[in-house]
Amino acid sequence: MPVNLREPGALAPIAGARWASADAAIKKPGGDDMALLVLDEGATAAGVFTRNVFAAAPVVLARRHLATAAPRALLINSGNANAGTGVEGEADALTCCRRVAEALGLQTEQVLPFSTGVIGQRLPMARIEPVLPDLARALAEDAWLGAARAIMTTDTVPKGVTRCIEIDGAPVTLTGISKGSGMIRPDMATMLSFVATDASVAASDLDHALREAVNTSFNSITVDGDTSTNDAAMLCATGAGVVLAPDRPGWSAFVDALRDVMVTLACAIVRDAEGATRFITLAVEGAASVDEARAVAFTVAHSPLFKTAAFAGDPNWGRILAAVGRAPVTDLTIDGVDIALDAVPIVAGGQPRADYREADAAAVMAQPEFTVHIRLGRGDAAATIWTSDLSYEYVRINAEYRS
Repeated sequence: MPVNLREPGALAPIAGARWASADAAIKKPGGDDMALLVLDEGATAAGVFTRNVFAAAPVVLARRHLATAAPRALLINSGNANAGTGVEGEADALTCCRRVAEALGLQTEQVLPFSTGVIGQRLPMARIEPVLPDLARALAEDAWLGAARAIMTTDTVPKGVTRCIEIDGAPVTLTGISKGSGMIRPDMATMLSFVATDASVAASDLDHALREAVNTSFNSITVDGDTSTNDAAMLCATGAGVVLAPDRPGWSAFVDALRDVMVTLACAIVRDAEGATRFITLAVEGAASVDEARAVAFTVAHSPLFKTAAFAGDPNWGRILAAVGRAPVTDLTIDGVDIALDAVPIVAGGQPRADYREADAAAVMAQPEFTVHIRLGRGDAAATIWTSDLSYEYVRINAEYRS
């Protein structure tokens, strides 16, 4: 069960953005596994993608198309990653783009492909191609939730969020969906995210806003430390509403709302992590730099000893201490290090607190959500990372993933 996460209610439609979903029986029949987003002419888009050098065929093609033409359609399939499939995989992804373009009257380069699922298998094109014209005929502005379900793999709940703000008296809406549950440590974990707004934003400004938001959201989560071959996050602006730019009123409000959407979607991925029973915030302060703070937080978040202790609700704080001590921080001295679980102080100035009571720490770690506070005493930089515990169920899910 996900940790304090429910299926979203109604997701607000975005004028100029229409979705459709369908069942191509990619992995097995009985549920939608394809989704298509079509943007009105004049829309802009920006994307960030995995840094894995074995980037999947759709990632390679999406990057290429995004650099060539303004996207008008995004095609997503679940159940098959089309990764590790070589030139044949690229040809399959290109064929999908071509068929969608034909159905919509677009250029092939205006279609971006995205895939998620099992690595090392080719797409079942005989089942996918007949569905593509059906998708083009079924487009609707209010189909966001259906698309969120269609892109799920080991997710247990669809993930989506809407934020509505007002800028100079004009409404601005942002709606986004994401998928991801395992292989999560994005470095733009198998994760995909699609966010759209009805504002009018230049592609270059959209790209800058997206990259800033991704750094403190999708690039600040980890489930298991594995970066997927298929990670992608897309931000689209349909241009149906108010014009926004960095030098115009309301830009900071838009950027704040965008970050809120992306943090919510990123945390939803961790809350729905494979086998998760805990949602853990790692807040590192007093670092010499943000990179240093992130390095410490990720070292703790990737410690199997810490994660299994979290699953057990065991306040074995020595595992946190050991992880901080081995983090890649130059000349870290322990006399500046403080550690606490929520409001329960454990270590102060590198020494165990004399008033520490294990029962207090155990009560914190028995909760479904808690925060590990780490202060380094080296500067004013800080960073927040979100992670999950490591359970028996995580092992079972991944041991049986292909069966």
